[in-house]
Amino acid sequence: MTSKMTPDLARTLPAAEQHEWFRSRMTSRRSLLRGGLVGAGAVAGATLLPGTASASTPSAALLAPASRPPGTVVAPFGRHVAFGADPTHQMSVSWVVPDLVKRPFVRIGTSPWDLGERVYADLRNLTTPRSIIRFEDDQSPNDSGDIQQYFVHANLDRLRPGRTYYYFVGHDGWDVKGNVTSVRSFTTAESGREPFTFTAFGDQGISYDAVATTGLIRAQNPAFHLHAGDISYAESGGGGNITDSYDPRVWDSFFTQVEPVASGIPWQVAMGNHEIETWYSPDGYGGQFDRFAFPQSTSYYSFTYGNVAVLSLDVNDVSNEIPANRGYSGGKQTAWLEKQLAAFRKRGDIDFIVAFFHHCAYCTCDSHSSEGGARTNWAPLFDKYSVDLVINGHNHIYERTDPIKAGAATGKAPIGATVHAAEQGTTYITAGGAGASLYEFSAADSYAGHVKDNDAVPGFVNDPGGVQTKETVSWSRVRYTGYCLLVIDSAPAKHQHGTSTLTVRGLSGAGQELDRIVLAR
Repeated sequence: MTSKMTPDLARTLPAAEQHEWFRSRMTSRRSLLRGGLVGAGAVAGATLLPGTASASTPSAALLAPASRPPGTVVAPFGRHVAFGADPTHQMSVSWVVPDLVKRPFVRIGTSPWDLGERVYADLRNLTTPRSIIRFEDDQSPNDSGDIQQYFVHANLDRLRPGRTYYYFVGHDGWDVKGNVTSVRSFTTAESGREPFTFTAFGDQGISYDAVATTGLIRAQNPAFHLHAGDISYAESGGGGNITDSYDPRVWDSFFTQVEPVASGIPWQVAMGNHEIETWYSPDGYGGQFDRFAFPQSTSYYSFTYGNVAVLSLDVNDVSNEIPANRGYSGGKQTAWLEKQLAAFRKRGDIDFIVAFFHHCAYCTCDSHSSEGGARTNWAPLFDKYSVDLVINGHNHIYERTDPIKAGAATGKAPIGATVHAAEQGTTYITAGGAGASLYEFSAADSYAGHVKDNDAVPGFVNDPGGVQTKETVSWSRVRYTGYCLLVIDSAPAKHQHGTSTLTVRGLSGAGQELDRIVLAR
């Protein structure tokens, strides 16, 4: 393989080949830590969770007690929680520490004044060579060496449904005594069919507007939040290429930004194109499996909450527009998707199915518009199993379609309409205005209080080979150029033959209602 990687060459290679090139180059320069790839590793004898990158053992100097600050001055930050496989009984508590610590743990209890014994956690060391980083801020000439980051995860099980738990994260030298203000809480899912709310957006990053939309989540008091990818923009190129700009420390800023909300409201994330960090593993996700606790050992997963089934999909696997990871699962994800959809539709306790992923199946935004790979591979399955709602990001705007089946609108769904997915088809919503710089539409905006219907909106589809196929569509019902948050209220039927509803609302970054529809079954 070539000794020099250029952006043009990188764009022609799959992420796995780029990673192999990087690995061989770093190995030849003796820049890897002893034991394997640059990437995710367990320290202090912890066990790697499935799906993480290959283990990298820190050097003896890094582990030497004399080289580490005492635990009393290493303050945890960036707390965030996520569901385990069963949200009624399982929760993962995750956080960041700025230096290596001994025996990280979480204490948990049903009162902030009565926390239990230590539950020891898994500490993962992510190493990034300084030579590949394009720093977002000034660097001291005295700084040297690779960037070391430490992510900690504790998986909690046998919790009770619908119960609020309080927790404290620490390590040797840092415990709850004297740090009571650092106690946080989360609530497990109810075991029955109770009303609840959840929220969603994509394309967040670190900005004033990202702070605002994050605060807007808290105001909704949701049971959980869905993040449709492009999370921190630490990898700012977005092509999944080894030559893209990258600063891993941006992740520390991101977790600090979202901690006030994510420390108590489970954040369930999907992979965007900016999550492909090719330096760490063949699929580029080694770093993500260090930073986040996923309920399954793959970049795609599902869970149920009340009467709603949720699927998080990795659209990079089918993307025509950004092909770095296209086909990396070998078709396993799409086969898994159909199996999950079939199982959910057979369950009598599941009314609604919601899928979320990054690239848009149906969107008219000028920047990325629609992903043909999602339409070809997944939209037929959404039709077959009557998926109610699909949530996307990628385009930094808000857009809602009319219900779509077999690639065409089955009728108009103006603001305030009720849609029956079983008969009318799937509603697709792009909510990519979480905080990153905004994009534009060719057509005029149309939203609550500013309706401008247009049945001939221009867009394009990203087809194989980098081809953008132009189209003019009638299904673009609501368009808003601005920051946004999606809020979904689930109201299960009160009796056996009653109607269950999902009320879907689009809010502006300032909390103004832009859109509202009701999905009914």
